[in-house]
Amino acid sequence: MILSLFAAALVYVGALTDSTATLVWGDPEKSGNAIGLKGAGLGLVTVEIAGQSHKTAASYLTIKDLQPDTVYPYRIVRLGESVLEGRLRTWPRQAQRLIFFVIGDWGNGKKVQYELAYRMEAERRRLRERGDEVRFVMSVGDNIYGLRDTGKTDSEWVKKFFLPYAPTLREIPFYMVAGNHDGNESESAEDLETQLDNTFTPNGPGQRWFHFTYGNLAEFFALDSTRNQPTGPKAAVYTPAGEQSQWLAAQLAKPALPWRLAIQHHPMFTAGPDHPPFLPQTAHWFNLFKDHGVRAVFSGHEHNLQFSEQSPATGHMQFVVAGSGGQLRPGNVSKKMAANHIAAWAPQRAFLIVELNRDKLTITPVSVDPLRLTNPSGVPVSTPIEVTKTKPN
Repeated sequence: MILSLFAAALVYVGALTDSTATLVWGDPEKSGNAIGLKGAGLGLVTVEIAGQSHKTAASYLTIKDLQPDTVYPYRIVRLGESVLEGRLRTWPRQAQRLIFFVIGDWGNGKKVQYELAYRMEAERRRLRERGDEVRFVMSVGDNIYGLRDTGKTDSEWVKKFFLPYAPTLREIPFYMVAGNHDGNESESAEDLETQLDNTFTPNGPGQRWFHFTYGNLAEFFALDSTRNQPTGPKAAVYTPAGEQSQWLAAQLAKPALPWRLAIQHHPMFTAGPDHPPFLPQTAHWFNLFKDHGVRAVFSGHEHNLQFSEQSPATGHMQFVVAGSGGQLRPGNVSKKMAANHIAAWAPQRAFLIVELNRDKLTITPVSVDPLRLTNPSGVPVSTPIEVTKTKPN
């Protein structure tokens, strides 16, 4: 329950692991840095969770020593009154199954974004009712758009993030990579600073690229394929000799979990219509993925839905363009699909349900309307799209 005195206050789950949960709160409609890592918060509050009370004047709290795969209701209390409340579930330590959502290019604050956000929350609740918990949302970038409201202040995040996804955010985290509209590649340098302040990862806050694991089942490599810089002129952060690429090579050289998945904003394989494939710029990443067992790569940037072939040209990996979380762009890509190794596409708003177990990963696109995925000849393609743990020889 949110009291009228704190009508604009909100709470979201910043991050989860098998033993920790990070809760974040504040009033993002206030001026300045109102919510997030360095946010003003709500003054002195008490966080009630797991039978414990934690008093803090900070804007977030990481609760430790929780039990794996356990549901925890929580409340944030101020002045003796319950201000905010929600529910979360920690991750399992030994996992046999995982479900998560993927969405990209969503933050325009328009009706089309809200419609898909409501559809996503309805699907999350439907899955939970049948006993399948969605564990997190993975955003593939271009999280907050704008010419005037670019995302550099917390108040600009309200209608483009905190409101449309409010019920989802109270229970599961969004993990985000940056897109070109999330910094000075296409907008304001301050956009990137605000995104890093507002977003957390299982490893902590404010990370431009990060790696995390889900139990003993899957690991994720969340990458920054942009030219965003916090100050000064824009410059690529994905170069072969750069810090990120060296970090990625070191992470991939470690012993692998059964599933390795990658996320980056710019798609290596795409038929457009607005942007060429990003493979030439990140061929060094492609080779690392291919050589170290990455089986699927999720991207955005194009405002449609595309699935690559799983062929020698794609390293037998599944590449997905999932940039249709908000506004679509016109243009038919059918004639360019075969040459660009795209097996199926849909010009529809959609998010993805990704399910995996020890042997197989499935990807099911969901739209507000009946979804029609077609091949280069216009023939319908059935879903879900399947990926096996072991790629063909």
